[in-house]
This record gives sequence, C-alpha cells and structure tokens, in this order.
Amino acid sequence: AIRVGRYGGGRQVRASTVSAALAAVNTSIALAIDQQPLKVQGSKEFIPVIAQTLSGWRKEDPPIQKKMPVEADVPEFLAEEGRLPEANELGRAVGDLSLYTIKGTRDESKQTVQFRLQDVTFFKKDKRGVLRQLPRDSAEEVLLSADAVTLKLENQKNGWKGVCISHHSNGQEFCDPVKAAARRYCHIKKHTTVDTTFLSAYFEEGERFDVRDSDMRAGLKAAAAALDYEGTRGIPVDKVDTHSLRIGGANALSLNGYSKEQIQKMGRWRGDTFLEYIRESLADFSMGMSMAMSKSFGFVSLEAGVYNDVTESTIASDYNVAVLVPSAPAA
Repeated sequence: AIRVGRYGGGRQVRASTVSAALAAVNTSIALAIDQQPLKVQGSKEFIPVIAQTLSGWRKEDPPIQKKMPVEADVPEFLAEEGRLPEANELGRAVGDLSLYTIKGTRDESKQTVQFRLQDVTFFKKDKRGVLRQLPRDSAEEVLLSADAVTLKLENQKNGWKGVCISHHSNGQEFCDPVKAAARRYCHIKKHTTVDTTFLSAYFEEGERFDVRDSDMRAGLKAAAAALDYEGTRGIPVDKVDTHSLRIGGANALSLNGYSKEQIQKMGRWRGDTFLEYIRESLADFSMGMSMAMSKSFGFVSLEAGVYNDVTESTIASDYNVAVLVPSAPAA
C-alpha cells in the first residue's frame, strides 16, 4: 500500500519513502501503547522481515536522477522576457522571483513558510556610503533605486527560524535582484495593504493569483530550452528544476573562490549537504587538473624506514628532487 499506492499517486515510490512512512506509523503506535511493533525493542532498526524487504527494494530502486545547475542567464532570460510589452503579470512575476528567490512561490505540499511583504526591507546608501533602511511606505521610484534588500524567512524545513538573506544591487536595469524585489513589493502594495500577503501574489484586473512552484519549473525549463542548454552545455532540460537555481548559485560561488562557510550562509544550509550541489562533472572544476597532476614533486615517504631499511638507496639522493631523470635527447 505504501510502495505502490496513494503515497506514490499510483506510481512506485522509493524504499526511502516507504521507510519514512513506516517509521512514522511505528512512532504513532509507540506513543499510544508504549511499544514499537515495527522495530526491534530498544533499537532504531526495523524488525528483520521489514529490514530485509527494504534492503531488497533499495537494490531494485533506480539511481537518483540529480538535477543539474543553471547559470544566471536563465533567470536573466526570464526577467527580460517578463519586461516585454506583450508579457502578462504572471510572466513578470516569474521573472522577478527567479532573480532573487524561489521561496516566494506557492507550493502547499512543502512546509517552508513563504516570504511576505512584512519580511522585505530595503536599504539606500547615504552620502557616506552607509546603508540606511528605507521607510516601508517609500515611493516606488525610491524603492526601485534601493542599493540592497533583506528578506527574512520566518521558518524553513531545516528548522532555522528568522533567517535573513540579503542582496545588493548590481546596477542592471532589469536583471537586478534588488529591483526585482522592489517590483514585486510595489505591485502587491498597489492592490493590498495586508502585510502578510505572500510575495507569490500577483494581480490581474483586480483579482489575486499566486505564482506556483509549477509555474517556476515551467519557466526555468522554457528558458533553458530557449538558451539551448542541452545542445551547448550538455544539460538536458528535463534535469532543470527550481533546485537548479540553488545548485547553479552554489557552483558559481565555489568557482568564484567563495569559502564553504560563505556559500553555506548564503544558501541557508545548516550542514554540509550543500556540498552535494557542487557538480564535479562541470568542466570548470577539472580545468588544469591534468597539468597539475603531471608535475613531479619527487615524493619520499617518511614512513619508509619504519617498515624497510631504505638508507642505502636514499643516502645519496636529495629529498627534494626526483630520483628518475629523463635522459638527454640524442644529438
């Protein structure tokens, strides 16, 4: 019923999904009768028959198809498309949201709380270059000229609460994350004064709608196809998703020399799981490695004398040069 049933919408789900569901059932029963019927008493392990079944299913499960990264050209493409005269409000919202966050999208299946109007704060530099907070009721032209924006995430699935992320203006006309946030903020404020309104909201002819997770996925895939990601970068469109933005951001920061700690804080990761996003298959990561590996350092093991007496063979050799020297070419 769990492996193939309503949990998978009629499709077969992975063994890890079944394991999580059974663990939840076991916990519910344990809270009611103070016994764990599905696990070995005093252990976190499932009883043998369940453990063996899950082990077999894990072997049957196909490899996980990881999503691939996209670069800034994808959200920039969406932002520019959203500014075209023929674009509708949904297209403009998708373009803006892709520039600074995917947490503004509406997806009832996820537990993450979305950004709201009251979670957005804009900043402007004063004459000394110090960032000063702008009033929330500032005019639209003032907010569009802001130098930075901070968004507070009240809660997220990893348990962190009150986490803030900040963006600084890059000076571009459309593809600026600060201007994108200001455009969303001002559009919503024109139609409602409720500060708890989600940034996923957009209005057409006075009626409110929300940008959904599926809208973002469709936009990203369309942009990747238009930019020929598969033909020019070897990245299939079906492996592009909303997670591709986070993966691409992590890779871009890594390639630009940012530390793991900086990447971790920008992406709001609690642990090292973000390291899985760093795609070693990207050509940039292996650039120059073959040349570096071909360099000879003249390795000498300091443990050699512990296991074997190598004094006679190394006494006449310098430790900082290779023992084998290529012979000179014939005249």
